[in-house]
Amino acid sequence: MSSEKTLSIDVISDVMCPWCFVGQKNLKQALAQVEDVDVSIHWRPYQLDPTLPPEGKDRQTYLEEKFGSRDRAQALHDRIKEAGRAADIDFKFERIATSPNTIDAHRVIRWAASAGEGIQDRLVERLFEMYFLEGENIGEHPVLIKAARESGMDSAVVETLLPTEADREEVSREVATAQQMGVTGVPCFLLEGKYALMGAQPPEALADAIRKVAEAKATGALDQPQA
Repeated sequence: MSSEKTLSIDVISDVMCPWCFVGQKNLKQALAQVEDVDVSIHWRPYQLDPTLPPEGKDRQTYLEEKFGSRDRAQALHDRIKEAGRAADIDFKFERIATSPNTIDAHRVIRWAASAGEGIQDRLVERLFEMYFLEGENIGEHPVLIKAARESGMDSAVVETLLPTEADREEVSREVATAQQMGVTGVPCFLLEGKYALMGAQPPEALADAIRKVAEAKATGALDQPQA
């Protein structure tokens, strides 16, 4: 698409975060409302719980440890399900057996950025679907290889790289950078590296922010010193 208005959005998220799935769907809807802006999306890593073991942890045990009781966890899930319905997501929390460590998922997402146009977006959405709709353990290498293949990546390359330490340190460094920037929760939408919108913003709010920042960029207002 050719347009005079362009915008870069860094989405800081974690693929085990249900609000990030809502945010991804809302962003998709927002982009459909701003077709006059050429938007490039870059998915950046965040880990809600980097202390999870590589094999993950039993979901019910994890929820009880995190929220104190199954009832509190269920109340949170009910609230997320309601938000999900508005974003056309039918969350299937009951299918999730394992809370995964997402470091390897973020490595694959990082590799997808250079795998071809649109592939990173497709991979991120596919990982959300596999975890929240199908109950797959997105910390397991066979699941990640399958997601990569279905998203258009060269799965043989992913299969070769995953058992190595490739980009593990880089992903951890990006997570630390986000925390140093003040990101304490996700999703976080960073427009042109200057303006942050926190949380699963409604499509209309995202679309409005995209229009305003893109217009400011097109007119040179973003480069002007702040009063």
